Amino acid sequence: MNREEWLDAAAKRFCAEYLFEELDVHVSVSWPSRGGLSQTKRRIGECWKPETSKDGHSHIFISPMLTDPVTVLGVLLHEMIHAWDRCESGHRGAFIELARKVGLEKPWTATSPGADLSQRLSILATELGPYPHVGLEPTLVEKKKQSTRQLKISCVECGYTARVTRKWLLVGLPVCPCGTEMEEERSEA
Repeated sequence: MNREEWLDAAAKRFCAEYLFEELDVHVSVSWPSRGGLSQTKRRIGECWKPETSKDGHSHIFISPMLTDPVTVLGVLLHEMIHAWDRCESGHRGAFIELARKVGLEKPWTATSPGADLSQRLSILATELGPYPHVGLEPTLVEKKKQSTRQLKISCVECGYTARVTRKWLLVGLPVCPCGTEMEEERSEA
């Protein structure tokens, strides 16, 4: 079973147990449209209205950073409530009513399963088997350090330093205010 099959199996169980109807949803692992890499308010799931899709189905995306099956199931259930509501209520009204009924707790903008729901999600995760996904952690990728475009030049007589672009070094080295021609400092790298 691949991860989409795993998510589809979970979605079918949620429909049968909580939503009382079959939903036409496509579930996959992908980055949310925004906020997926945010350090403060990271989005871990997203539901798109059926009207946004050419096939008329809601689309649910689960963050590729998630690896814990119980967490993934909680996010999936939260997003399925949005799909059930056709994304009409946001995190108010009908969304809150069903979220409470299935065992989610405040804050409604987060996925916060209560103790009973957490236990049920854990049982479901065991029944489904391991979540077949390797998490992505793009924040672990080292950012390339930008080297300065300015080159350091200095005076061997008085120690005066300045910075200049390579373009102006090609024209010639400047003269220090003390009257000595300056030299480019070479890095030892």
